[in-house]
Amino acid sequence: MVLRHNMRIVKILVLSDEVVERLYSLCTSGHFSEIELILGCGDLPYSYLENLMTFLNLPLLYVPGNHDPTYNPNHSLAHAEGGSNLDLNVTRYKKFLIGGFGGSIRYRPNGTNQYTQTEAYFRALKLLPRLFLNRINYGRALDILITHSPPHGIHDDETQSHQGLKAINWILRLGKPRYHFHGHTHFQRGNLSPSETTRSLTKIVNVFPYKIIEVSH
Repeated sequence: MVLRHNMRIVKILVLSDEVVERLYSLCTSGHFSEIELILGCGDLPYSYLENLMTFLNLPLLYVPGNHDPTYNPNHSLAHAEGGSNLDLNVTRYKKFLIGGFGGSIRYRPNGTNQYTQTEAYFRALKLLPRLFLNRINYGRALDILITHSPPHGIHDDETQSHQGLKAINWILRLGKPRYHFHGHTHFQRGNLSPSETTRSLTKIVNVFPYKIIEVSH
């Protein structure tokens, strides 16, 4: 952890959607020696996340994407062994309050980890107790939010499968995190929008396929 003008700076490796084999060699070469935490934003093989976690010997927090299986802690292919599924949960890492919201907009009738806008709102309600408790205990609800989907109208597009979830906008307004990391939309494949946007107090970052991000506290 780096101290900069009395601020604590933590470097985080954040990933989504696409396996980058080169990361394995970067791990062994010491390129990520200053990284303190891995965050997964969905649609990545759990074996890939497990390998990175093992190579770097770091904690992993992640949310599922729309191409991931239904979470099952008892099935080796349905969770990342040793990592923490943060979908609809909030945890504290060092002094950072980190929440997660998995899945995407529903675009197939029986799609896994896919939700209508209304279903997503009902899921988001489950975060309310922890957000209120954090505000009471720490004076704030969230520092970092990780999701698979982007918020509605931010980093999304008009195709049915890549529309953002309005429930995420609601979580951002309620939780007021300083950082929001997401995947799902693949900017380098033709999307001309910026990959980073600031709305109110929140820096929103599309991390596809990975980024090293400094967060401060």
